[in-house]
Amino acid sequence: MNYQFDHIAQQVPDIAEAIAWYQAHIPGVKVLYQDTSWGFIDANGARLAFVLSDQHPNHLAWRVSDEELERMATLWGKEIKTHRDKTRSFYLEAPGGTWIEIISWDGVSAE
Repeated sequence: MNYQFDHIAQQVPDIAEAIAWYQAHIPGVKVLYQDTSWGFIDANGARLAFVLSDQHPNHLAWRVSDEELERMATLWGKEIKTHRDKTRSFYLEAPGGTWIEIISWDGVSAE
């Protein structure tokens, strides 16, 4: 089993505003994806997703293989969802209310 930390996601009211703020305040920010409902940046090795509150919770994400994603979803009785970028994932709620996303990028370019 190989688990790799993937990203942090933060709910924001305006995706473009959040990305613009990071670009203005953190040198070297690269926009990996952006539309009106989701943004993804690399801030010098830290990958941050900006999400709308009606689409995703604030969360921490770990990347696994498709095989491990399937195994864990079965173990925890979770439904795997496919996202617009073709990643697949499910969420677990950790103690204290922190949401954890288990995500597979298998077959998708993560860069």
